[in-house]
Amino acid sequence: LAGGGVILAAALLLVIALGLPGRAWAGFVTWTAANGWEVRHVELTGAREQDRLAIYGAVLNGPTNAMLATDLDAVRTRLAALPWVADASVQRRLPDTLVIEVIERKPVALWQYRQHLAAIDITGKPLTDQRLERWNDLPILVGAGANAHVKDALALIAATPLGREVDAAVLVGGRRWDLKFKSGETLALPDQPAQAKAALARFARLDAKGPERLLGGRFTRFDLRLPGRMIVAGPAVASSL
Repeated sequence: LAGGGVILAAALLLVIALGLPGRAWAGFVTWTAANGWEVRHVELTGAREQDRLAIYGAVLNGPTNAMLATDLDAVRTRLAALPWVADASVQRRLPDTLVIEVIERKPVALWQYRQHLAAIDITGKPLTDQRLERWNDLPILVGAGANAHVKDALALIAATPLGREVDAAVLVGGRRWDLKFKSGETLALPDQPAQAKAALARFARLDAKGPERLLGGRFTRFDLRLPGRMIVAGPAVASSL
């Protein structure tokens, strides 16, 4: 700090040492703002998806631009309310700059509900419904509340060698999953996570075992909800294995 900045810094140290009462402190803050200690610049890093104007609006939405009166916790709270912001750090750089570092949420799946599609993060929070083609490789979760179970769905898909062939996971009754494969078949799984994982592992073994795969063949639906049994259905077949 040079010139007037040094004087202001010295005055600030003196005021802190004296412990001025509220009215005197408010007057001092107003005086420092009039002498250049007010927010004039925002240095921003980490923002890629979140609209920068929305960030600036959240940062500069306080009751005053006086640097010493800027509530850093309140700024951080307003930033965290933005769709893409998972966390943010806010620091003062005297005399006139706020330094903002944003940590953004990452899309892990697409959520489809009532013919509406949105990218969601690992907490199930909807992030955006725009330019979703950027995440065509992400699994699709379908149904009311499916976003709230995103961790369970991703863990289930990741646990099977057939994960890359899963196109969508449909939440049924708010408690269990139907997996839709890219080849067109549906696999109905039990409602308990451990049983669903075991049933999916069994299905993967059966798919890889025979001379012909179960997927991409003559069946359209597989039901593994009953322990030790698999019910299959197709255009002209329905049987229990």
